[in-house]
Amino acid sequence: MTHVAILTFDGFNELDSIVALGILNRVRKVGWRVTLACPTPTVTSMNGVTVHAQSTLAEACAADAVIVGSGVRTRDIANDAALMSALQLDPQRQLIGAQCSGTLLLAKLGLLGALPACTDLTTKPWVLEAGVEVLNQPFVAHGNVATAGGCLASQYLSAWLLTRLLGREAATAALHYVAPVGEKEAYVARALAHVTRYL
Repeated sequence: MTHVAILTFDGFNELDSIVALGILNRVRKVGWRVTLACPTPTVTSMNGVTVHAQSTLAEACAADAVIVGSGVRTRDIANDAALMSALQLDPQRQLIGAQCSGTLLLAKLGLLGALPACTDLTTKPWVLEAGVEVLNQPFVAHGNVATAGGCLASQYLSAWLLTRLLGREAATAALHYVAPVGEKEAYVARALAHVTRYL
């Protein structure tokens, strides 16, 4: 069983959590599980979409891979000692990716250290304040930790996870499926170019 958990909190950005969920679930393999991991039975997005949790934060901490999504309440979460202490993530045994303001949570959890990271333009000042250098690019990975900046960069985190967990062929197939018609080869090539340089 391989479990990928997408941390999803109240105020979440749908493009981060749901796009990654959709791409990663293109894999049709026995034992492959991708879930929205939430602190409560339901969470409501920044645009009022309510979703049901598919796994818990404890399950996410035990998952093979974790994506930390972003949202409009990330700074509140970063200051919630009880919630942050529940996030026992470990890059020694997990692949850990974060998108946009999710990068702030990785910084606050001490998972970035001195590594430069990617985030969105809104979150950039807070990540810098947390002592992390912010790169002007959509994706970067250092070992088992990756960060992405910009809502539509979720495709890069998904491609990175798929390549690391299942191989390049699986990542190519999933991206090809979701890519716009008439642009599929170029779309896949561009996405993998961002990812493979860090493998």
